[in-house]
Amino acid sequence: MRVHIVEDDTAVADALSVVLSDFGHSVKCYPDGETFLETASPVSEDVVIVDVGLPGIGGDDVILHLNAMQDVPRIIAISGKPKNALERRLSGLPDHVLLRKPLSLAALTEHLLKA
Repeated sequence: MRVHIVEDDTAVADALSVVLSDFGHSVKCYPDGETFLETASPVSEDVVIVDVGLPGIGGDDVILHLNAMQDVPRIIAISGKPKNALERRLSGLPDHVLLRKPLSLAALTEHLLKA
């Protein structure tokens, strides 16, 4: 499975990349929403893990863009923000999975297996 990680925190992106690669996934990291939207071509078989709190084009905007695609990939939104703030920010967005940082390997694996 191809996994796209859109995360501005290099430590988080690197850790996710190592773990997911060890599980046999093909992983590509992007430091921000702009780079991802300009260079990535995800398809429905892919998973996009996107930080909600990205600088510039925010994760919520990336999610909107992904859901407007003809071949929508599976989306996992991640954030360290409080749950109430996240629910307000993401209300009205199409279906996605939301995981809070620090990420649980079990929760991440569970959602990747469903993908």
